[in-house]
Amino acid sequence: MSDEKANLFGEFRRMARTSGAVGGIAARVAGQRFLGIKTDKAAHAEDLKAILGGLKGPMMKVAQMLSTIPDALPEEYARELATLQSNAPPMGWPFVRRRMASELGPAWQSRFKTFGQEAAAAASLGQVHRATLPDGRQVACKLQYPDMPTVVEADLRQLKLAMGLYARMDSSIQGGDIYDELRDRLREELDYEREAAQMRLYGLMLENVEGVRVPSPVPELTTKRLLTMNWLDGRAIQQRIEEDPSQDERNAYARTLFRAWYVPFYRYGVIHGDPHLGNYQVRPDDRGINLLDFGTIRVFEPRFVGGTVMLFEAIESGDDDKAAHAFEKWGFRDLKRDTMDVLMKWARFVHEPLMEDRERPIQETNDPLYGRKVAEEVHAGLKRTGGVRPPREFVLMDRATVGLGSVFLRLRARVNWHRLFKEMVEGFDEAELAARQAEALARAGVPAAGAVAV
Repeated sequence: MSDEKANLFGEFRRMARTSGAVGGIAARVAGQRFLGIKTDKAAHAEDLKAILGGLKGPMMKVAQMLSTIPDALPEEYARELATLQSNAPPMGWPFVRRRMASELGPAWQSRFKTFGQEAAAAASLGQVHRATLPDGRQVACKLQYPDMPTVVEADLRQLKLAMGLYARMDSSIQGGDIYDELRDRLREELDYEREAAQMRLYGLMLENVEGVRVPSPVPELTTKRLLTMNWLDGRAIQQRIEEDPSQDERNAYARTLFRAWYVPFYRYGVIHGDPHLGNYQVRPDDRGINLLDFGTIRVFEPRFVGGTVMLFEAIESGDDDKAAHAFEKWGFRDLKRDTMDVLMKWARFVHEPLMEDRERPIQETNDPLYGRKVAEEVHAGLKRTGGVRPPREFVLMDRATVGLGSVFLRLRARVNWHRLFKEMVEGFDEAELAARQAEALARAGVPAAGAVAV
């Protein structure tokens, strides 16, 4: 069978597997909404998670992203899909050898002193092997699963169908730009040479941030489908949390993570868009953090970052006109005042930990569903006022904020979030950010095309 026919058959088979799940969602939700048929959406969501969780990465990653965007999916589906983890079967050693030969040539093993035959870790689009270079350096080799571009395109078609069906049932949040953003970021993530450049960018942006370590790529052993980087010793932060560390240690992790995410954003207009627990480790030698996986990176125009600072100032001072200007800088168009009032409920919820100059947990209520309740109020308000079309930049910014907040909740950290934030934005100037951003992108070699998507 030719490669083209094999790819086409693989895509068809994958679409057949996911289309049943998508169709099931549409039938059940539409049946309840339009025909009054009662369905067990929670049970169906569990089935959907089982179906999608066995796929190799992209749909799982998209589901994780959508689960953090209020009302992009029905509550039951968002809750179940948020728990998805990649459980794709690992590539066996004979397959790995062939894949490595296709990336580095038939004599690829001569370029390593040792190369682990078993995968050391799984990534959303591939798997990681530990190896040693001839000069003794320990490295991690992230090798992409075969035919992932075809897989991603098939998943994107299914995602577009699913989001379109849901939009017909509920237009409170119009998701066209959300889809475009997820599509572009997923396509970028396929390019490991781009990820290597983004890794260099993070190394530059965080080089003076205490407690954060970023791996460095090995360019001569990196291709579009193979990313080789220095190995960082560490273990999953979730394991350390389960050991019940001291409050001081929990607080130290939280402060380091806050700076790891928001120094790049407020000083360079860049954010790491994938803040799930698998993307950072605790180091064995201190209370520092290893930051990993730089495939989903968003570079913002300085005006968007300026809008974020302006919105904080508007909430702090109670200035509704300034808030309206901030939403305009973010890219919201023709917002009615009553729609903006609804959006401000979500903005106040997100900014609430930043408002008081004192040590506190990220959320003071003990209600684990508090955030969901706020989102439901916002959803109901948007339905009442005619809906809204979020700008595409909002997707990863919101994911980072909500995702990182959930990590702070798990850490049970108590820090002064207000002072951490003020440290980020002191002396903020859009022109200075633009200059720093341009210099950092050029030094890191981040591709100009698509670097700032608008």
